[in-house]
Amino acid sequence: MKTRAITAFFFTLVMLASIFFGAYTFTFFYLLLSLVALTEFYKLIKTAGYKPQVGIGVVTSAVIFLVLASYFFLTFETRYLLLLIPLIFSVFISELYKKEASPFGDISYTFAGFIYVTIPFCFFYSLGFVFSDEGYNFHLPLAFLLMLWASDTGAYLFGRKLGKTKLFERHSPKKSWEGFFGGVFTSVLVAFIISLFFKEISLAVWIGMAVLVVTFGTLGDLVESMLKRNLNVKDSGNILPGHGGILDRFDGLLIAAPIVFTYLYLVLN
Repeated sequence: MKTRAITAFFFTLVMLASIFFGAYTFTFFYLLLSLVALTEFYKLIKTAGYKPQVGIGVVTSAVIFLVLASYFFLTFETRYLLLLIPLIFSVFISELYKKEASPFGDISYTFAGFIYVTIPFCFFYSLGFVFSDEGYNFHLPLAFLLMLWASDTGAYLFGRKLGKTKLFERHSPKKSWEGFFGGVFTSVLVAFIISLFFKEISLAVWIGMAVLVVTFGTLGDLVESMLKRNLNVKDSGNILPGHGGILDRFDGLLIAAPIVFTYLYLVLN
């Protein structure tokens, strides 16, 4: 427990610093996290006997992320997207030389990594630029993380004290409906506090964001639990002592970030 608390404290400081220290730090940090998480995903898949294209997958993921960043930092030109074409088709071509038993299984899991890991991180990163006329703005990424952490904390505390009704026992026996609604309560409370400081969004929109973060963050947690149970592994990695891997710490983000970005983009535009 002590190791877990120390790791959480320092990792939280690093994450907050990456948000507060400006657009370039934010870009580099979450590019790095997305690549580490993708590598962990491929490592998990390998335990099932598949061999996704890790090298090509990581390079393609980095290009996807950087093309998105160029849209926010530079005068974006669609020709940048052409960089993805040789990378994407190289996944298929390289399988011709590997002589594996399930080449299209390997190809499918390579692309699954982009969908499950890379694209959600891109949506989270894009939260920093929703207010496009202002350039980088840390309010939405910070709010997202605070709501997600509040959800996890509330679900744990309420679930531990009051949890009786199982939420999704097949994939996560410890989660309960009482814990889920406890997470909603704490996340909405955080949304209210945020609304007192960040005035560019109304309280109603902040609360809507909090509910989405809790709902789809919980589903993201369950999806990763389903993946790990299917592969019979406990953690996605060991880079964070007491917490597992990066994928374990950001499982809620993977489903919630695309939904929250879509919600905010539609509401604010």
